[in-house]
Amino acid sequence: MEKAFEELDYCVTPLGELVLRRRKIPMLENEIVYEVILNGEFLMSSLFHAVEDALADLGLAAATPAAGPLDVVVGGLGLGYTAAAALKHASVRSLRIVDFLSPVIRWHQTGLVPLGNELSSDPRTRFVEGDFFDLAAHPETGFDTDEVGRKFHAVLLDIDHTPGHWLHERHAAFYTVEGLRTLQRHLHPGGVFALWSDEAPDNSFCAQLEEVFANVQAHVVNFPNPIRGGESSGTVYVAVRSC
Repeated sequence: MEKAFEELDYCVTPLGELVLRRRKIPMLENEIVYEVILNGEFLMSSLFHAVEDALADLGLAAATPAAGPLDVVVGGLGLGYTAAAALKHASVRSLRIVDFLSPVIRWHQTGLVPLGNELSSDPRTRFVEGDFFDLAAHPETGFDTDEVGRKFHAVLLDIDHTPGHWLHERHAAFYTVEGLRTLQRHLHPGGVFALWSDEAPDNSFCAQLEEVFANVQAHVVNFPNPIRGGESSGTVYVAVRSC
């Protein structure tokens, strides 16, 4: 029998105190929910993943149809929803999932979280323990240490809360025109950069994207919120490199 509340893991990381917990929600007929908390702030809940799913679906839908099999990078593992949604696309040939926090990767490799076994057992998946933003800043080496300078058809990013609300201030340089131009160098012509955000579209960030990419859209994704009632929403930015 599932406990009403259980802390599954606790560790101190370079970003602070990281907690994985599982609990029942009585108001939702005791639905089991997994939650990731960093320094007392919610990062992810299995109750809400519509925007994470949409990040993969909208991003991969924008990839050039003529690209053939897609090589994809996911920045930020969380509870695995974006990665799992990407793997549902038969066009995905390879998926590299970059996460800075080794415990998060371990949760998936050991099956401690619901999607862990699904992701770990898929031969297209490779977990990469590393700093996405550091790797993004060095396209001459790239996201694949086995193939220097390798390019990808899509980069799907879900790490910071919004383009202006970061988990760490050193991420700020990525969300500039210069940082986005550097990121673009990781993409094939026609490749896609897609970004998750917890807030409404940011017009100033859209303008920055438009300075770098040929086509930019900000998709508002609505989803039911059974805790607060009504709907909540997030944003998926999709930016396509010129062919």
